[in-house]
Amino acid sequence: MASNLQELIDGANPVDILRNSQIGSYIYPVVPADFQNWIKEQQAWRKTAVLYDQSHHMDNVFLKGSDAIRLISDTAINSVATFPVGRAKQYVPTTSQGHVIGDGILFHEAEDEYVYVGRAPASNWLLYHGETGGYQNLDISVDRRSPSRPYGHAVSRQYYRFQIQGPKAWDVIEKLNGAPVEQIKFFSFGTIQIDGTTVQTLRHGMAGAPGLELWGPYADHDRIRDAIVEAGAEFGLVPVGSRAYPSNTLESGWIPSPLPAIYTGEAERGYREWLGTDSYEATGTLAGSFVSDDIEDYYLTPWELGYGSFVKFDHDFIGRDALEKIDPSTQRKKVTLAWDAEDLGKVWTSLLNVDGPHYKFFDLPLANYGSANYDAVVDADGNTVGLSLFTGYSANERRGLSLGIVDHDVPEGTELKVVWGEPNGGTSKASVETHEQTEVRAVVSPVPYSTVARQTYQGGWRTGYKA
Repeated sequence: MASNLQELIDGANPVDILRNSQIGSYIYPVVPADFQNWIKEQQAWRKTAVLYDQSHHMDNVFLKGSDAIRLISDTAINSVATFPVGRAKQYVPTTSQGHVIGDGILFHEAEDEYVYVGRAPASNWLLYHGETGGYQNLDISVDRRSPSRPYGHAVSRQYYRFQIQGPKAWDVIEKLNGAPVEQIKFFSFGTIQIDGTTVQTLRHGMAGAPGLELWGPYADHDRIRDAIVEAGAEFGLVPVGSRAYPSNTLESGWIPSPLPAIYTGEAERGYREWLGTDSYEATGTLAGSFVSDDIEDYYLTPWELGYGSFVKFDHDFIGRDALEKIDPSTQRKKVTLAWDAEDLGKVWTSLLNVDGPHYKFFDLPLANYGSANYDAVVDADGNTVGLSLFTGYSANERRGLSLGIVDHDVPEGTELKVVWGEPNGGTSKASVETHEQTEVRAVVSPVPYSTVARQTYQGGWRTGYKA
């Protein structure tokens, strides 16, 4: 019996393992599915204000010691030449071949103290290199995301983490604080007062509107949350449930879940031997119409995911040599794909076809059915010219949307087709029912798709990092 990821894939194709995983759908745990109605919750982040509870679905990795910044620099494509206390920075690691593993946010909380917040692939990479990289003055630990299915058991985290967002967010924030609050620079720390408690903040935004992220001891979770909801009532603040929450990225343009590019490469063998058979990388699901026997066809570069501007060659890091050989102008580009209403309508109404075709269920507001979702995007001749990687529906735009990548020479405004559903009736994974494939017309559109996000978000367009 396999004891680690390497042993699990020895003699097997990781594509087959991941495409037929029985783990089920990726779940955003603990937070109720909705508080009002997912449509009203989506509309609130565009029209009034919302409260996102991000306390449960991400890992927190704590790094302390003088070697913490060296570990970050050694594994990140980003430069850390300037990273003062009281600032946050996006963290993007790559493999030795220059393919993205994942991403998240690093908080520089105090001298030689950092916290990574995000999904498991990047946190596992940090933990592995922190434990095996010979860093003498480093203390590294992890507070894992809450269980996907806690089955009534109490859960606890080290921190609560909230976001107040939307056009009326600042009204809510200043009422909570009892005084005006300076709108500090993007990704900078501050503090406000909530219910007599000094709360740490990060200037941030999701779906384009300015707002604050708040965090503190998890023991204060309920009290701080209740104070925010009470103060926000007069401004139309709406708590957002786990059903609507991840769909905000469809408007803001962040692709949350590329496949971590770690299943091949001799340089990564030690990492695969370190990863358990219960790890995200071993149990996650690979879904969609794009099928290749070569797992490397699912790997993505920083430029394809919109991270090209983060790549800085002012430091040595894993993957630098490979990235230096890439010509960015040849790379596929990130886009929004606006789905044709008539074609998408046929997908939905196939549920009612007694004798007709049954297409893959398109859930609302998020239609993803794997940990990593890869649908083929084809041109009029049936040639694959891109991938659709994150799919759902925006009530604000009244459209089906997906985030994806297309060949660098495909112009904005081009009509392509997303192949929806898996071939041969679907794989055996738990999240897939028997269905037929179909094609949905989609127009290559800007990213972010939201006009609000494109025109008003300042300091960086990174607007949905925690979906």
